[in-house]
Amino acid sequence: MEKISNATYMIRDLAEGERPRERLAGLGAGALSNAELLAILLRTGVEGRSVVTVAQDLLHTLGQLPGLHRASYSDLCAFRGVGPAKAAQLLAALELGHRVALADPESKPIIGSPADAAALIQYEMGSLPQENVWVLLLDTRNHHLKTEKVYQGSVHTSQIRVGEIFREAVKLNAAAVIVAHNHPSGDPSPSPDDLAVTRAIVEAGKLLDIAVLDHLVIGQGRYVSLKERGLGFAE
Repeated sequence: MEKISNATYMIRDLAEGERPRERLAGLGAGALSNAELLAILLRTGVEGRSVVTVAQDLLHTLGQLPGLHRASYSDLCAFRGVGPAKAAQLLAALELGHRVALADPESKPIIGSPADAAALIQYEMGSLPQENVWVLLLDTRNHHLKTEKVYQGSVHTSQIRVGEIFREAVKLNAAAVIVAHNHPSGDPSPSPDDLAVTRAIVEAGKLLDIAVLDHLVIGQGRYVSLKERGLGFAE
């Protein structure tokens, strides 16, 4: 019978041409697969399984990168081959990536389409476990000034206070807003409550002289623009 080794498999145990760190140094990070990038953070595998295999298993179990992004510290700690230290490293790397995307506040993007707005928020909002309402504040030239997180909970007219949507917009003298909320189910199809809330927000914006440019419903990897579909907005 073949003897099973108790050794822990590390990156250096891989064939030279298969080592993610060496491939990154020679080809750049963009040339590596998601599993290879993850393997660099994990550094070591487990008995009988290389670190790249552990990384592949982790991505498969969680649902690839979106699932990894949604995973909690305890979720990662429970996975064989990760544990507390590696879980902390993974979450730190994910948070740094998110902060890089939000860096350079002096460079204010122009929101020219629903896709532009969704690009700013979809990565973070699409992974939230509860419904949230966020408001993108824009100036007169549609420069993005700020994203205000105003509400957490079910989105329907009996609970949402429309005044909360505009509080920060009034304070910053914003010219326009784009409202967004997420569907934790991952399906961004708008509900009747979504349409009713949209109508109430649009009417309130008219009273305050703040244009409501759109209401986005964010799912996992998808979004719906109610303005594009003509839902909740006057003809």
